[in-house]
Amino acid sequence: MGNNEVIDINEFARLDLRIGKIENAEKIEGSKKLIRLEVDIGNEMRQMVAGIAEEYNPDSLIGGLVPVLVNLKPAKLRGVESQGMILAVEVNGKPILLHPDKEVPAGSRIR
Repeated sequence: MGNNEVIDINEFARLDLRIGKIENAEKIEGSKKLIRLEVDIGNEMRQMVAGIAEEYNPDSLIGGLVPVLVNLKPAKLRGVESQGMILAVEVNGKPILLHPDKEVPAGSRIR
């Protein structure tokens, strides 16, 4: 079940994890799984691509608060650049989004 390598606090500190607010979401044409998201990470908007379209309707995502890995190297998926990664849980092969249990500002750092 995953990688059990132990890391120290300095390695964890290298991750820029924040709460992002989804401002816009749309399915990517020609893909069953991918959604293009515009996410407010506090000081800027970022475009991200997430493989959650089989479980989530894009309209239902707008306004949602989700944990985001901000300093991930950008990658192109179906020709769309993803500038970060939304963190989710996978259960039985299906993604489940995580949300803070209280309203917090976009860009709030996860520690």
